[in-house]
Amino acid sequence: MAIAVSSRLLLGFIFLVLEVFQPATASSNVYIVYLGDINFDEFQLTQDLHHEILSNILGSKEAAKESILYSYKHGFSGFAAVLTESQAKLIADIPGVVRVIPNKILDLQTTRSWDFLQVKPYIENGIISKSHSGSGSIIGVIDTGIWPESESFSDNGMGEIPSGWNGICQEGEGFNHSNCNRKIIGARWYIKGYEAEFGKLNTSDGVEFLSPRDAVGHGTHTASTAAGASVKNASFMGLAQGIARGGAPLASLAVYKVCWATGGCSSADLLAAFDDAVSDGVNVLSVSLGSSPPLSTYFDDVLSIGSFHAAAKGIAIVCSAGNSGPYPQTVINTAPWIITVAASTIDRSFPTAITMGNNQTVVGQAFYTGRMDMNKFYPIVYGEDIAAIDADEDSASSCDSGTLNATLARGKIVICFQSRSQRNPLVKFSFTKTVIGQQLSPEVAFFSSRGPSSLSPSVLKPDITAPGVNVLASWSPASSPDTDNSIPPLNFKIESGTSMSCPHVSGIVALLKGKYQTWSPAAIKSALITTASLKDEYDQIIVSEGAPHKQADPFDYGGGHVNPNKAMDPGLIYDMGVSDYVHFLCGMGYNNSAISSMTKTQTRCFRKSTGFLANLNLPSITIPELKKSLTVSRTVTNVGPVNSVYTARVQTPAGATVGVEPSTLTFNPTVKTLKFKVTFRSQLRVQGRYSFGYLFWEDGLHHVVRIPLIVRTVIDDFYSQT
Repeated sequence: MAIAVSSRLLLGFIFLVLEVFQPATASSNVYIVYLGDINFDEFQLTQDLHHEILSNILGSKEAAKESILYSYKHGFSGFAAVLTESQAKLIADIPGVVRVIPNKILDLQTTRSWDFLQVKPYIENGIISKSHSGSGSIIGVIDTGIWPESESFSDNGMGEIPSGWNGICQEGEGFNHSNCNRKIIGARWYIKGYEAEFGKLNTSDGVEFLSPRDAVGHGTHTASTAAGASVKNASFMGLAQGIARGGAPLASLAVYKVCWATGGCSSADLLAAFDDAVSDGVNVLSVSLGSSPPLSTYFDDVLSIGSFHAAAKGIAIVCSAGNSGPYPQTVINTAPWIITVAASTIDRSFPTAITMGNNQTVVGQAFYTGRMDMNKFYPIVYGEDIAAIDADEDSASSCDSGTLNATLARGKIVICFQSRSQRNPLVKFSFTKTVIGQQLSPEVAFFSSRGPSSLSPSVLKPDITAPGVNVLASWSPASSPDTDNSIPPLNFKIESGTSMSCPHVSGIVALLKGKYQTWSPAAIKSALITTASLKDEYDQIIVSEGAPHKQADPFDYGGGHVNPNKAMDPGLIYDMGVSDYVHFLCGMGYNNSAISSMTKTQTRCFRKSTGFLANLNLPSITIPELKKSLTVSRTVTNVGPVNSVYTARVQTPAGATVGVEPSTLTFNPTVKTLKFKVTFRSQLRVQGRYSFGYLFWEDGLHHVVRIPLIVRTVIDDFYSQT
C-alpha cells in the first residue's frame, strides 16, 4: 500500500509503507520519534506534520489522536506515541526521521554548603552582590515537583516576574494557581509517558499528586538548594540547625514534574519538559536524573537530545554525574553541551559514639536523634540477610531504597556495604552531634561517579564537583521518613548524592547569568572549570574517598571544586556553539543526514576524524590514545581587562612532553580572541596509563586560567604483539 505524505510538510518526500494499517495492541510500547530541529516558524505546522505522519501509519486521524502522547514543537521537532514495534520500524524508515527511540525510565540521582562555598551576601564584591542574588534569572528544575508552602519558596523581597517568562502555572490535585508566586513563577507536570508504560496512577492512597505538588521530596530539596529563600532555624530533627538558603535566593523557579513517587521518570515526559522549558524562557535547567551505564548514543539519549536543543537556545544545562562511584567509567550525562557535576563533602560532620557488645567504643557518623533506648544494645543484621522478596542481593547489601524487609529490619541495626566477623553482634548509640570545621573538606564523595566517559573519552567528565554530601534543604512533608510514621512529617531533610551537587552548580550558573546575560552555556561552563579549586580550605590537595583515600584527579572532579567567587572573573573563556558540536558529532561517526536533521543545517562529515574530537574547544584536553605526537588547538576569548598579556605555564602529565605555541597571548581593544596550539609527545615505549597535568594561562596579576591535561600513551602495534 502506497501512502503519500504532504510535500509541504515533509519537504517533498514520498515514502512507501509495505504493510497494512494495524492498530496499537497490548504489546504496544511508547516510542519517541525524533525529527531534529524545527522546520517551521509556526508551531501548528510542526504539530500538523506529526499528526500526518502518525495518521498515515495508523490509518486515521482518530487512531493518531489516540496514540500520540506529546507533540514536541518548541525547542525541537518530534512526538511520543504508543506504537507496536513494527509501526516504530516503519516510521524509522521515513526520510527526515532522525531516530525512533524506545521510551526509557530514568532514575533520580544551609544550609552550610553555601557558606562553605563562600557564597555569602555580606562578602564585598562577591558573587552574590555582583549578580544581585540572581535577580532576573529563571532556574528550571526537572524533578519530582515542589512543595510550594515551604518557607524556602516565599516570594518576600522578590521583584516582578522576569519579562521573558512565557510559562504557565498548571493546576492539578492539591495544586492551584495560587500556589505559584513571584518565586515559583511556573509549574507543569507530565505523566502521559509514565502511564502509557505502567497504567493509570492511583493517587487515592495519598502518596502522590497528579499535579506539580511533590510527594517525594527530591524536587523540593533540589529547587530550594538552587534558589531557596533564607529560612531561620532550619534543621533535620534538630541536626544541622541554622539558616537554610539557596545559592541564588532572588532567582525565580520554574518547576517541571516528570518523576513520580511510584518510581522513575519517563523519557517521553522528560523530553516534553525540555520542549516546554525552551518555550517558557528559562535561563538554566537543573536536571538531577539520568540513566546508569551502559550509556546510549547521543542520538538515542533523550536527555542528550533535549539538552542539545536547549543549549542551542542559550539555556545552560546542569546535570548530575551519577552515584555509581568510585569505579571508573561510571559517569553519566556526558554530552559536551552539558555541565556534569560530581559530589563532594563540606566541613560539617555528625559524629556519633557507637558502643559494641564488648564495650569497645568507636566514633562514626550517623543521624541518631534518640528514638532508641540509649542503655540498650541492639542486634546487628546484614542488608542481604533481610532482603525483600525479589530484591537483588547486591542492592540489599547496599541498603538501596525498597530492597529491605521492613519487618525484619525493625528494632535492629542494619549493616550496609560491609560485613563483621563476630557472631550475633550488638551495638548501641549515643546522641549525634553537629560539628563544623573539624574535618578536611572538600573530598570527592565515595559514591560520586568517575570518568573517563565510556561514550566519548576525549570529552572530560565530570566537569566540576560541588557539595553533595549531607546537604540540608527543604523537603516534602507528604514523604514519610519511615514506614510506620512514627517520625512527624519533615519540612527539611539531609540528603546526599550528585542530585544534591547538581543544584548547587545550577544556583551558581543563575548568579553568573545574572551578571553575564549574553554569555553562552559553554562560556559559563568554562568560567566554572578554569577557576575551580584543586586544594581544600587548608591548602592541601583534594582527595577522593575510597579504599584507601587517594589524591583526586580530573576523572574524579573535572576541573576541580567549584569556586563561585572566582568564576565571576575568569579572565579568559573557552567558548563554543552549535557548529562546534556539529564537528564533535561528525568526529563521533554519526552520519550526515542525522546531524543535518538534528541541527537543520546542511552538514557534510568527510570522514570520522579524531581531529574533530581533539580540537573541540573544551576547557580541557583529553587524549585517550597518544601514539607518538599530536597537536591540538584551542581558542580563548578575553573577558578581563581589555589590555592583557597572558603567559603559558605547563604542569606536564607523566610520560609525555607538552609544548605550547605561542607561549604568550596579547589582547587589546581590537584583539579579543586568540588561538594557540598544544603539542603532546609520548616519552614511553610501553602501553601507558592515564596521567594528568595542567595548562595555566597567567596574566601576572590575579587571573590564573587553568585547564586539565589528560593523556594515555599507547603503542601502535600493542594488540598485534599479544
